[in-house]
Amino acid sequence: MAESSTLHGTTILAVRHRGRSAIAGDGQVTLGRTVMKHGARKIRRLHNGQVLAGFAGSTADALALFGKFEAKIEEYRGNLERAAVELSKEWRTDRVLRRLEAFLVVADRESAFLLSGAGDVITPDDGIVAVGSGGPYALAAARALARFTEMDAPTLAVEALKIAASICVYTNDSIVVESL
Repeated sequence: MAESSTLHGTTILAVRHRGRSAIAGDGQVTLGRTVMKHGARKIRRLHNGQVLAGFAGSTADALALFGKFEAKIEEYRGNLERAAVELSKEWRTDRVLRRLEAFLVVADRESAFLLSGAGDVITPDDGIVAVGSGGPYALAAARALARFTEMDAPTLAVEALKIAASICVYTNDSIVVESL
């Protein structure tokens, strides 16, 4: 069987909980079955530190999307929902952008969204959204921790990612978290 040349391996989790927001991401990047990097940084602060963004997918594509999203968040003066919708519309209809293979998770103090090239702008019912290889594990862990513990958003995000890292081979415990 030929080894895949596709880059894999990330988990991004956004948590809005108890009046705070956090996005956490692991640092693993793999090429096929080989771990290429342990400490990649996949989360950024935007709009004077008032908006958080994380990515899963192709790094070059995600960096291009970060730039586009940052322009939108500035254009719409920090209105996260408007910037998310406008980026998704452009991403879906632009010939070059629609080839980008990545997901963005963005959050501020009031909302969180998952954005995709298919035009998705998804806001979670419970304030928790996750993407990437370990996304389903991190999402389940975060929901359980939110329901049954007194953790704040940043602590909850880190602990949920640790649980995902213990299950998903494409997720590691080199975790970066940013919070508002």
